[in-house]
Amino acid sequence: MAIASHCSTTVRTIQERLLAAAAVLSLHALLIMWFFNRNGSSGFSSSSTAEEVTRGVDASGLTAIVTGASSGIGTETARVLALRGVHVIMGVRNMASGRDVKDAMVKEMPTAKVDVMELDLSSLASVRKFASDFNSSGRPLNLLINNARVMATPFMLSKDNIELQFATNHLGHFLLTNLLLDTMKKTARESGIEGRIVIVSSGFHRYPYPEGIRFDNINDQSGYKRFLAYGQSKLANVLHANELTRRFKEDGVNITANSLHPGVIATNLFRHNTSLANDNPITVFLKSLAGLVLKNVQQGAATTCYVALNPQVKGVSGEYFSGCNLAAACSESRDAELAKKLWDFSMDLVQ
Repeated sequence: MAIASHCSTTVRTIQERLLAAAAVLSLHALLIMWFFNRNGSSGFSSSSTAEEVTRGVDASGLTAIVTGASSGIGTETARVLALRGVHVIMGVRNMASGRDVKDAMVKEMPTAKVDVMELDLSSLASVRKFASDFNSSGRPLNLLINNARVMATPFMLSKDNIELQFATNHLGHFLLTNLLLDTMKKTARESGIEGRIVIVSSGFHRYPYPEGIRFDNINDQSGYKRFLAYGQSKLANVLHANELTRRFKEDGVNITANSLHPGVIATNLFRHNTSLANDNPITVFLKSLAGLVLKNVQQGAATTCYVALNPQVKGVSGEYFSGCNLAAACSESRDAELAKKLWDFSMDLVQ
């Protein structure tokens, strides 16, 4: 009886401590929500949605390419651009999924102009075919949204024998951008409308390998760390936008290039974490808490749509955005020599 009583007391004590911890976490969550939901100088915040930050914008006559548009924030980005009148080209790896997304958009918005084209960013051949097909179509191109990504994958090589995260998140978009630049320049010149390149990076750009970009061992499997490799690819995104800006200003081109952190999206938080796969009480609580403080897809696409369409961003280039406001990227990402070195390194790889 004494043992049973002791066990019961111990269980109650553990439960009380868990409840106390839950109360503290809830308080912290509320404080985080209060801090990040405050509007910044743009008038928007991390809780703003893609529709809210583009309200009143008439983008009829513009054409955009959105990579990774068949799921997540890519789909929402494409939907909201189409809602504002943009002719959206969805670059997708899975054509069946892409067509389903397009059908859903057209059902919601019968006048929406949406096309689907196959694009696998991990394959340089696929990127070249996509760009060739688009350029030969004669369509203009005002907006390029480099959104597609893979995150924290086990070590794998792309079809071109390049570490998969670097290949997909940076190199594929690097080549795609270069191949589409002539069309974007022509569109901006003939229309008089500023072109915009929007590169979806991540707050993880602050956490690459200690050496930043592993130029000398990009394919080193023995030292591979999946989250550091993701951070490396996201650092490359910011450096890419900054080097594009330098080149555009040097050449007097009416195109801007910016990078951004979309936020941490609640729907993706537990996808790769098997320890949180079971719905035990603690996991249920953590997931509920995540739903309070993390972004939904509508909020996750907001900064992308803000940078792509909002008139406040006109003429702004080489900047980093978060929560629909200007933000500070890490010091390494502002290293002009590193950006040039990455450009030359990337050119060697794609050629």
